[in-house]
Amino acid sequence: MLRKLRERIHNGQEGFTLIELLVVILIIGILAAIALPAFLGQRQKGQDASAKSNVRNLVSHMESCFTTAEDYTNCASGQDVTNSGLPIGTANGQVEINAANATGYTLIGHSMSGNTFTYTKAGATTTKTCTGSGGCNGGSW
Repeated sequence: MLRKLRERIHNGQEGFTLIELLVVILIIGILAAIALPAFLGQRQKGQDASAKSNVRNLVSHMESCFTTAEDYTNCASGQDVTNSGLPIGTANGQVEINAANATGYTLIGHSMSGNTFTYTKAGATTTKTCTGSGGCNGGSW
C-alpha cells in the first residue's frame, strides 16, 4: 500500500482513489452509529438531573415559606416560591406544586425526557418516587 502511494507521488498522480474515499466514509458512518445512541442517553440523563434539581430547589423554597407562615397551604402563591426563578407548571421541564396542606406537600418535577420525579412530605416523613424509564432506578431517586 505504501509502495503504491510512493509510486503515485513520484509519477505525479495526486489525490485519493474512490475506494479510499469509500473506506473513510464507512469508518465515519460506523463511528457516528456508535456515538449517537451514547449521546442521546447522556441527554436524557441531563434532562432528568435538571428535573430533580428543580424539585430539590423548590423544596428549599417551600421550607423557607413554612418558616414564615408555619403552614404550607399558601406557599404555592407566596413570594418565596413565585420569585424563586424555577419553572413552575405542569409541562415538561417544569416543576408542579400539588396538594399543599398545613403539614405537607407534594412536588412533581416533569423532565423533558418524559420522566416524572415526585417528592412528598407528609409531616416528618418524606418520600421520593419516579415514573418513566432511564433515570428511574426501581421507582426511586
